[in-house]
Amino acid sequence: MSSLRPFCLTSWLAVPATAVLLLLTPASHAQTPAAQPATPAPAQSPDPAPAAPSQTTVAARSPEQRGVTSRAIDKVKEVAKSAADIFSRVPCLPPKGGSKAMGSLPHVASKLAAGQPVVIVAFGSSSTQGFGASSPEFNYPNRLAAQLRRHYPAADITVVNAGVGGEDAPEMMKRLQTQVIDVHPDLVIWQVGTNAVLRNLDPADTAKLVEDGISRIQAAGGTDIVLVDPQYSPAVNQRKESAGKMIKLLGNVAELRKVGIFPRFEVMRDWHENQSIPVESFVIADGLHMNDWGYACFAQLLGDDIIRSVGQIKLGVSVPADVRTYRPM
Repeated sequence: MSSLRPFCLTSWLAVPATAVLLLLTPASHAQTPAAQPATPAPAQSPDPAPAAPSQTTVAARSPEQRGVTSRAIDKVKEVAKSAADIFSRVPCLPPKGGSKAMGSLPHVASKLAAGQPVVIVAFGSSSTQGFGASSPEFNYPNRLAAQLRRHYPAADITVVNAGVGGEDAPEMMKRLQTQVIDVHPDLVIWQVGTNAVLRNLDPADTAKLVEDGISRIQAAGGTDIVLVDPQYSPAVNQRKESAGKMIKLLGNVAELRKVGIFPRFEVMRDWHENQSIPVESFVIADGLHMNDWGYACFAQLLGDDIIRSVGQIKLGVSVPADVRTYRPM
């Protein structure tokens, strides 16, 4: 086993190779509900964990209440430590060389800069839902939420996980209104295309549906959008031609509709080909889904882009949503 493995892969070995069949199962078989706030799972306790008390109220609390508070604080410390430990062996580095196209995020960035409440919807299939993560805490929406809350501790940030395993654009369009548009999000991160590749669906049909979906979201107003293309993994790479078409078409849609795109395939390929990280160090045994490290690094790089957009706003740099920005990776 390579020394570059980012963490113990015991949980990785426990996932059967047949897990890839999840992609072809109905939504009712998904591991978790279709939409849930992306907040770290609280410690199991017979009592709810109250908010940290102010100095004027600590003395009035009973020993039992102080014990509950201490457990809550310990849980926060534990989650923070796990967030750091996951990169202790292999750091999360951006791709070496080249550039990554990323649309600006003026709406969500302006609200974060102004300290206003922010709602982000992570829309997608099993890799948004978090299949392959050892716990909900380590799926990418929860990791993204934790990163943004650490960076903006006074902000009211909600990240809704609207991922349903096995779906792609046709199924997602059926719940676009209720689980995305009706939520009135400030940012939608739409992960799409992988299941279409695995099902041998026409990439052009998927691209058309995604374009229609973006148009509907944009018509509602006040929402930034970032597309996330398929992952670099053995299962996807077996359908290299279809995957290549899908990635190109999603890029074309992003440019046409003037929305952002996170090139997940390019980023993950760089992990393996340029950073020499073994594929099994970021993909589980089914050859498709990411593991804890993969989700964590994906979320970290995505969060960095959001934070960078906020920095532009704070510096007074007004970048319209229809202007594509390029930055070295």
